[in-house]
Amino acid sequence: MRLFTVLFIGIVSFSSCSKFSRILKSNDYEYKLRMAEKFYASKDYNHAQQLYEELFRVFKGSEHFEDIYYKFAYCAYYLKDYINAENLFKGFVEVFPNSARSEEMDYMRAYTFYKQSPKPELDQTNTTKAIGFMQAFQNTHPGSARNKEAAQIVEECRGKLELKDYRNAQLYFDLGYFRAAAVSLNSLMNSYPDSDKSEVYKMLIIKSYFEFAKISIEERKEERYGQVVTSCNEFIDRFPESKQLKIVQEYLNSSEKNIKSVKNEPLKKAS
Repeated sequence: MRLFTVLFIGIVSFSSCSKFSRILKSNDYEYKLRMAEKFYASKDYNHAQQLYEELFRVFKGSEHFEDIYYKFAYCAYYLKDYINAENLFKGFVEVFPNSARSEEMDYMRAYTFYKQSPKPELDQTNTTKAIGFMQAFQNTHPGSARNKEAAQIVEECRGKLELKDYRNAQLYFDLGYFRAAAVSLNSLMNSYPDSDKSEVYKMLIIKSYFEFAKISIEERKEERYGQVVTSCNEFIDRFPESKQLKIVQEYLNSSEKNIKSVKNEPLKKAS
């Protein structure tokens, strides 16, 4: 029974390949176009793409060309060939700028970069491009119904970039590069001033400055504990209802105590 099933599948597969081969060899382009449409409608994008690729050149400039271009671009997209799809969506807008479909194609071009956006720990070039192209789409089509989704995608992509930057800063801290961690976190807060993680970032800045001050040479301790004091006061002003206030106050008291100790150190040596 199992052997029969395998043989049956093989026969059907061979028959399908043979039929498609005959379609490819045909010189009847109207017939090929009908078959491409049939494959596209049944979501057989691989076969549809192969036919549209030939028909793309044959029907260039004809009344069918716009529809062929449109579906050829989508074949690449549905087959997850996003690089080729992006070029085709871009090309469609350039060739048919006044088409009723040009807005959709403009959006899909931006969307291909979103589809290529990887996990936060990987290179985020495509994420940055997705943000840029989605914002360009919003500016170019201010009344589009797609702008709501475009804004959501921009927000999601910005969240991914923010998470990557935070993880990098956390890694600096975990590896003991406390000054680099503090610099990265300050930059992060400047880039995302309205982030709901701002309290977390500021807390880690305090910890980073404090750990950096601890390992500094005596001549720099006063200055660097001063950075902790400044950061603690900024935290208290910005997050007066925070559950972390007690911990922040401990860092503040400890830093002020260390500053006094450093200032009094020369007197102890003199005595």
